[in-house]
Amino acid sequence: MNLITIDVEIYENYFLLSALNSANGKVKHFEMYEGQPLNKPALMKLMSDNTTLSFNGNNFDLPIIVAALSGWPASKLKGLCDKIIQSNAPSWMICRDYKLQIPDRWDHIDIIEVAPGMVSLKVYGGRLHYATIQDLPIEPSALISPAERATLRDYCVNDLQTTYALYSVLEKQVALRVSMSEQYGVDLRSKSDAQIAETVIKSELQKQTGKKYRKPELPEGVTFKYQDPHIVEFRTKQLQDMFKTVLDISFGLGANGAVKMPPELAKSKIKIGPAEYTMGIGGLHSCEKAQLVVAGKDEHLIDVDVASYYPNIILQQALAPKSMGAPFLKVYQSIVDRRIRAKHSGDKVTANTLKIVVNGSFGKLGSKWSALYAPELMLQTTITGQLALLMLIEAFELAGLRVYSANTDGVVVKCKADQVDTMRNICFDWMLSTSYELEETHYKGLASRDVNNYVAVTTDGELKRKGVFASGGLAKNPDCNICFTAVGELLANGIPLSETIVNCKDVTQFVTVRKVTGGAKWRDEYLGKAVRFYYSKNVDLSINIEYVKNGNKVPKSDGAKPLMTLPDTMPADVDYKRYIAMSEELLKGVGYA
Repeated sequence: MNLITIDVEIYENYFLLSALNSANGKVKHFEMYEGQPLNKPALMKLMSDNTTLSFNGNNFDLPIIVAALSGWPASKLKGLCDKIIQSNAPSWMICRDYKLQIPDRWDHIDIIEVAPGMVSLKVYGGRLHYATIQDLPIEPSALISPAERATLRDYCVNDLQTTYALYSVLEKQVALRVSMSEQYGVDLRSKSDAQIAETVIKSELQKQTGKKYRKPELPEGVTFKYQDPHIVEFRTKQLQDMFKTVLDISFGLGANGAVKMPPELAKSKIKIGPAEYTMGIGGLHSCEKAQLVVAGKDEHLIDVDVASYYPNIILQQALAPKSMGAPFLKVYQSIVDRRIRAKHSGDKVTANTLKIVVNGSFGKLGSKWSALYAPELMLQTTITGQLALLMLIEAFELAGLRVYSANTDGVVVKCKADQVDTMRNICFDWMLSTSYELEETHYKGLASRDVNNYVAVTTDGELKRKGVFASGGLAKNPDCNICFTAVGELLANGIPLSETIVNCKDVTQFVTVRKVTGGAKWRDEYLGKAVRFYYSKNVDLSINIEYVKNGNKVPKSDGAKPLMTLPDTMPADVDYKRYIAMSEELLKGVGYA
């Protein structure tokens, strides 16, 4: 596959398409301005003879390229560009309205949906610690002078390189999508996990039934009742009363088509033993704050997790969208079974591929734009999951086993060494009554800011980090990662905070990346809509990065120094004392003294 990364920039008097050949690193520019017509034969050859790669190309670049090849001048292309940006309409709608047809022979991969989080390319560049984060250097409304064309070409090259760097990190995910495309006979390379799930299930259903499936329309004001799954049985009056309330309540939909949690449940806290829990459409959550739990001598701290929780609930309760019925369950079951066989045989590619479909299908139950849309089934799935977990928590507490945390599909329980058999017997009885499967992970300790943000140390010495404590990656912005690393090293290995921080020579561990609506500036220097900075001992705390539109401080930027281009060596002015102090605050936040 000859992969060519493309990017388009449009101005009233200037069109630019830049293309990066991943094989040799060469860049070619296609330009159109007064006195310079577009080389349409060469551009058509590029698009037709290669696999092209973009970030948001399906919705932006491809329609514009088609229009440019149709002979549109730059001024008209600028109008199309503005329409796409302002309307945020899908490409098929834009193409329909402007009578544009993207050729079927164009082989294109768009990674905007493949990447997690749906943020800008600049922010992904920050998350990747790409060398340079650069915003558009010239206002979109400007007229481009001959000298400025070179500036825009350089800018485009940086975007191309950032896009290819993002693709390189996502290469395994794209490979999975290539494999699935071959398996199911549909192009899935540019789709998110949830989109893949919907496409595959619709495709397989159509093969079986001959029907095409579209999103259902629900009447305004529709409400739902939770249906008793006949596996829930509580022993205490408090939980019995709560269960009755759940069965009696009507659930409505919000403006976005998602199920709303009634205030009777949303505002209530369920107390079991010393802990409290809240129910939500997303799942069950415990209410701990600043909690440090350590497994002492002759004690076990065990994370009890339900395997494939929501898929198993869907299958066991036969939860099929009304428009699809039994064929949906047949297709879904076949995918789940195939994934299990692949997992057991060691076929990781197939197992991981099908996991996307299995988990993504559940998410689409709550999307009003999906053919799988069935909010009553999402409600049935999540409420069942919460009630079943509460059954397990109740059984642990009645047996004298302390539950310290619970979140969606698992609980953390502490017991004496001579209580482990009791704990496992409770788990066995729960699995027998619910038909769900539990898995164990043993911890040395668990340090929680709250249920969604914690560090756990396994008995093997591995760190499990969630929320703000999670290591970097594409799903979250870097935010002084060295502090979270230092906290983890202290908890896991007893290494002092200062030792981890001062000995680190990787500046990317000290930076923060933030999206700034409307753009940011520092000392009157425009930085862009995505900023990267670190804390410098040479910058006064009264100096900060500001929003361009109102001069307000960008959060946590006091004493910060922009680092839009990464240096080759560690800056000499890093404020190590500040990072140590921040780490100490993190420790206080998890109850460490």
